[in-house]
Amino acid sequence: MEPFSNNIVFIDTEFSDLNPYHGEILSIALVKPDGQELYLELEYDGPVSDWVRENIVPTLTAPKVPREEAKRKIKEFLGGKKPYAIGFVNQYDTLYIYKLFRGDEDPFYWMPIDFASILFGNGKNPEASIMEYPKDKYREHNALDDARFLRDNYLKFFQ
Repeated sequence: MEPFSNNIVFIDTEFSDLNPYHGEILSIALVKPDGQELYLELEYDGPVSDWVRENIVPTLTAPKVPREEAKRKIKEFLGGKKPYAIGFVNQYDTLYIYKLFRGDEDPFYWMPIDFASILFGNGKNPEASIMEYPKDKYREHNALDDARFLRDNYLKFFQ
């Protein structure tokens, strides 16, 4: 099988709450097919869910950047190409990215790609893929490692 386009970027985010009406983006990772990476942790001092406090907050150790700087760095990294954003289950990741850009021009092509659906449509259990997450190579619940894991699996799938 051949993908429709190679103008893609692998994305993952971590956020303060699963409820998008309450949550805000805490970190974002973008990984290009050639391995170039951008990882940002955003300034945020609002409430977080109990699960996020236990599982995400301890992993956030990079310097925090303001939202406007994060948006600028994302656009710089993408270079104006408007790639397809690919997430493992992109509904939350893209929703929080849209919230970050809040009406500014979104730097991604308008239609995100859901890798879990690709797996499902090709007879593979997407949940089983999560279970194969090698914890010795990737840190769980870290946006950069999750985006790297996604890239690695996507490239294997399409080889």
